[in-house]
Amino acid sequence: MNKVAFVFRTPPHGSASGREGLDAVLATSALSDEIAVFFIGDGVYQLLGGQEPSAVLGRHYALTFGLFELYDIEAVYACGESLAERGLDGSSLATAATVLAPAELRQQLAVFNVRLSF
Repeated sequence: MNKVAFVFRTPPHGSASGREGLDAVLATSALSDEIAVFFIGDGVYQLLGGQEPSAVLGRHYALTFGLFELYDIEAVYACGESLAERGLDGSSLATAATVLAPAELRQQLAVFNVRLSF
């Protein structure tokens, strides 16, 4: 069975990448128990609450990250350095994620033989 990592690197509303990645995570969770989700760089913005995508005519999909628990997706990680560079910390996240240093994040990511980037 493949171990699948989903890596979110882009901000939420500049493209459809985040929404498509979220759809892929939820669909894959029906087929595999070995899933993890990583938020790196501008991807950490995906986890923030208080987003107003209607201002840019976007769909408010960020709340759907809250379904991870329902889909038994427990391995959710955010890069602590990426958060700090953007003036954020783990307490500002609307979706629960384990905050890791870059070296720890790379170590976790190395376990997965399939990596999809969004």
